[in-house]
Amino acid sequence: MRRIGDLALCIVAAGLCVFADVGRPAATAVAIGRLPDNGIQPQAAIDSMGGVHLIFFRGTPAHGDLFYMVSADGGRTFATPVQVNSIPGSAIATGTVRGGQIAVGRSGRVHVAWNGSQSAGPGATPMFYTRLNSERTAFEPQRDVMHGGYNIDGGGAVAADRDGHVYVVWHANVPGEREEGQRRVWVARSDDDGRTFEHERAVFDEPTGACGCCGLGAFADRRGALYVLFRSAFEVMNRDMYLLTSRDLGKHFDGKRIDRWDVGACVMSTQAFAEGVSGMFTAWETKGQIYMARVDAASGNVSQVVAAPGDDRTRKHPALAVGDDGTVLLAWTEETAWNKGGAAAWQLFSADGRPIGETDRAGGVPVWGLVAAYSRPGGGFALTY
Repeated sequence: MRRIGDLALCIVAAGLCVFADVGRPAATAVAIGRLPDNGIQPQAAIDSMGGVHLIFFRGTPAHGDLFYMVSADGGRTFATPVQVNSIPGSAIATGTVRGGQIAVGRSGRVHVAWNGSQSAGPGATPMFYTRLNSERTAFEPQRDVMHGGYNIDGGGAVAADRDGHVYVVWHANVPGEREEGQRRVWVARSDDDGRTFEHERAVFDEPTGACGCCGLGAFADRRGALYVLFRSAFEVMNRDMYLLTSRDLGKHFDGKRIDRWDVGACVMSTQAFAEGVSGMFTAWETKGQIYMARVDAASGNVSQVVAAPGDDRTRKHPALAVGDDGTVLLAWTEETAWNKGGAAAWQLFSADGRPIGETDRAGGVPVWGLVAAYSRPGGGFALTY
């Protein structure tokens, strides 16, 4: 494992500092960026033109705000951040798993969903959603897409496809139920670019439960298939990873267990997805290690499962990006824990899953922090935290 140098270029427009990785060819270079104004928990999405869309959290962890910024040059410069949430203090960063999630859908429309903070109002914690307005100047007033008083706890997600379908996904108990083993995965679905949503539905009947304080991941691929990756919680000890796949716009799902972990604890994990010329990929944590796999859209199976190189077992919060040449960037945090920051680490893989070079590492991930990864048009990657 090697550490990158300290050659820095600060992008003045958004206060984002980028560290140039000078030890690699341009196609596999990884630039490291720091969020402006002490921001944390970045999430990134790339549109069909290569534009980079980034959200992050700022403020008091229990009741802060989400901000959005966009780059038209592969993340080299960003526009001035715009606030996402219309109710001040309605986002939460505590625990790392409950923060904002972003997706880009039809015509480059940006969609954001997040777990609401208790300061957002009385009653059950809301699952908020908003979208960028048609003029792309501001976000519409946030909406709670849940219609029941669920025990939501862990983090939700948002996914959007190229045909105007948007999905907000979360796991929760039905009203009045508290047991983790009874938690379900719920999907609220829109067919009009997020203008309206159907009432949420539970989408997987197998009694897996869901890890209460874990996040889940959701992603819509280029063919319109929808994927959900979540951690189970049945019989207390079964904290396995399940991949749900829908090929009919979120109406029906098939589910498969893709990894096992027997531990009687809430592990506060998150997941990642990315798609590119070399295929569809997902990543997750098991026993303090990060794993990556290729996803087959037709079968919903995973293959070519690889572990992040090295013996560290404090790894959490994966991020993924696929380059123009099919190279895959897998990133994660190390040594982060409850109310504790740590470091970012990353490894490049060839399109067929072989590691490229050594694992790299850089310190400075803040408390409640994680990393976001994205590819740059013309080659190379960026990693932000």
